[in-house]
Amino acid sequence: MNKLSVFLIGLLVVLVILSASMFTVDQRQNALVFQLGEVVSVKTKPGLYFKLPLVQNVRFFDTRILTLDSADPERFITSEKKNVLVDSFIKWRVIDARQFYVSVGGDETRAQIRLNQTVNDGLRAEFGKRTINEVVSGRREEIMNIIRTKADSDARKIGVQVVDVRIKRVDLPETVSENVYRRMEAERKQVANELRSTGAAEAEKIKADADKQKDVIVAEAYRDAQGVKGEGDAKASTLYASAYGKNAEFYAFYRSMQAYRESFRSKSDVMVLDPSADFFKYMKNPRAAGGQ
Repeated sequence: MNKLSVFLIGLLVVLVILSASMFTVDQRQNALVFQLGEVVSVKTKPGLYFKLPLVQNVRFFDTRILTLDSADPERFITSEKKNVLVDSFIKWRVIDARQFYVSVGGDETRAQIRLNQTVNDGLRAEFGKRTINEVVSGRREEIMNIIRTKADSDARKIGVQVVDVRIKRVDLPETVSENVYRRMEAERKQVANELRSTGAAEAEKIKADADKQKDVIVAEAYRDAQGVKGEGDAKASTLYASAYGKNAEFYAFYRSMQAYRESFRSKSDVMVLDPSADFFKYMKNPRAAGGQ
């Protein structure tokens, strides 16, 4: 075997030893270095690291935020002894790889089981203190904050941080939903009837007030009209009297002309009078007024 072959074999052995001695930690990971089954080092920063080949081994743990979403809604009981179905999810991540490995063996499934139990126990306790209305809408944010704080406190014992706990949906069982719906319907009908009664009373009040104002306005208008009419009649009487006083014969002639016009308005009109009656005075002698 020549020197070149020996050199290549030696270089290959060195490369194999170097590759077995180096490992890289990603920014999304933590790494535990084990020696004979015991943790001797924790790598939390990304970069290139060295280990003893064949003696030491490395295990990586994902530190990204993970989601634990419940497969089926959980049933809880409120302070009213009513059942509710709650669908929730948990956001969590590993923050202490050593503690995570010691507590649950680095098994994400075991960690999720513990987190789920902790959150469910907290939800059961909080829902038991509140009514359906509070857990459905009124106090949901408060409940989530309390559960997140309690769950995070327990999760840190296994090297995990609970980032968030969210309630996606709170439903009522079918029988409860039907009862609640009927009660809500009855309450809404009662409110609607009260509003209708109040509206009808207000309508009658407005109508009575409008009728009163109408009567007052009509009465005032009639009074004013009668006053204007009286003033007009007075002025007309004054004018008639003045005209009669200036030329009584002309006034009599004018009135006779008006009577002729009204009497002979239609060809079918018939009058039976004595030819010598005063009605025909100006027909017999149109100049009677000026003949005096």
